[in-house]
Amino acid sequence: MAGLDPANWRDIREIGHRMLDEVFDRMEHVGEGPVWRPMPSAARQALKEGLPENGHSLDDLYERYRDLVVPYGVGNTHPGFMGWVHGAGTPVGMLAEMLAAGLNANCGGRDHAPIEVEREVIRWALQMTGMPQSGSGCLVTGSSMANFIGVIAASRAQDLAIRQDGLGNRGLVGYAATTAHGCLPRAFDLAGLGSSALRRVPVMSDHRMDVTALATMIEADRKAGLVPFMVAGTAGTVDCGAIDDLAAIGAVARAAGLWLHVDAAFGALACLSERFRPRLDGIENADSLAFDFHKWAQVPYDAGCVLVRDSAKHAAAFAQSLDYLVREDRGLAAGAPWFCDFGPDLSRGFRALKVWMTLGHYGARRMGEMVDACCDVAGDLARRIEKTDGLVLLAPVTLNIVCFGIEGLEDREVSELVQDLHESGIAAPSTTRINGRLAVRAAIVNHRTTTVHTNRMLDALIALRDDRLQAQTAR
Repeated sequence: MAGLDPANWRDIREIGHRMLDEVFDRMEHVGEGPVWRPMPSAARQALKEGLPENGHSLDDLYERYRDLVVPYGVGNTHPGFMGWVHGAGTPVGMLAEMLAAGLNANCGGRDHAPIEVEREVIRWALQMTGMPQSGSGCLVTGSSMANFIGVIAASRAQDLAIRQDGLGNRGLVGYAATTAHGCLPRAFDLAGLGSSALRRVPVMSDHRMDVTALATMIEADRKAGLVPFMVAGTAGTVDCGAIDDLAAIGAVARAAGLWLHVDAAFGALACLSERFRPRLDGIENADSLAFDFHKWAQVPYDAGCVLVRDSAKHAAAFAQSLDYLVREDRGLAAGAPWFCDFGPDLSRGFRALKVWMTLGHYGARRMGEMVDACCDVAGDLARRIEKTDGLVLLAPVTLNIVCFGIEGLEDREVSELVQDLHESGIAAPSTTRINGRLAVRAAIVNHRTTTVHTNRMLDALIALRDDRLQAQTAR
């Protein structure tokens, strides 16, 4: 039989309902098991079989999934997960993913309803950040791609001939703080500019870009015959969550005629918080903006977003005229502009549905309250650290990230403590470096995380520290 539909639809309905029920069971009780557990070698080996010649039954594959995959996930749905910046997802987003897969829409272009859903999501994103409704945007894998699109749009706005002629020896340079995410120098690399073309601006004691140094560096590069074309501010740095002075950076960029890009991978969602929105003043002036719905907005992976103030410049950087992708006035090939005109992908999944349903169900106010709650948990954790002997805050807590050091231990030992904590299943923070010192980093992004979970994490870490210090004393 050449077709791939089931011979018996009733059977697949039954197992589908069982799958759905078990997913809901796991989500309802997600905080009751370990955050993470190491995957045993037997389970890894079981996932190394060759390509099946005749295939397996769906029941068999589902059992393998339950046994080999479910117990050994990343852990980011668990309220004890505080590592990196991972959203936790919601039941609504999970259902939306299922619905989107059922439609199997290609959102690269053409005239159909999923395209209109993504257009509405982009309008919502423009409204949320204060950018003009005349702007453009698209959903992408994540902020790495969104920042790359921002760099491409900025460089082509500087000189559109790059699209045909290449970069040549134009001497284009951009600017970002030393604390900017690593995807920005990588974007310069992938764009053909070279990572060294991204000038790293020093930061002040509060980990925000030194705007005076930025202006000085731009002037010096111009005098050296280089061509400054963009500056990237950050709304929520990857290490400690600091927010650059976007208004001041924007003023410098405007005065120098530079494109203002903002990497707001998780910080953009603070625009929905009445309490924290003022800290992002100036984000509305961005020429391009990168952020993720799959972080603080709790949309299932993946769902990044790029916004561009000038839709004509955005399209000029990516659109192509191809005989096999002609745009018509009517029929399925109508509906221009298409989303493939705003980024490198022609084949694009229906990412918008899970964003549309998540924001549509919870609403801006509730999402803003969730942001506030995460920041409250982070603030409580910071206050407890300040009162605990042998622990020290290593950076101000601007939003939802708490970085702290452990006195009496070398960096290697701090790293080992965090690994021990992961393997205990109690909690999963991560690490970073603050002013050269290894820090334990707790990012409160999960909407399920409360002070109960941060206290449990800290209690376990202190116990592990005390055991290690006692062992050192006994030697």
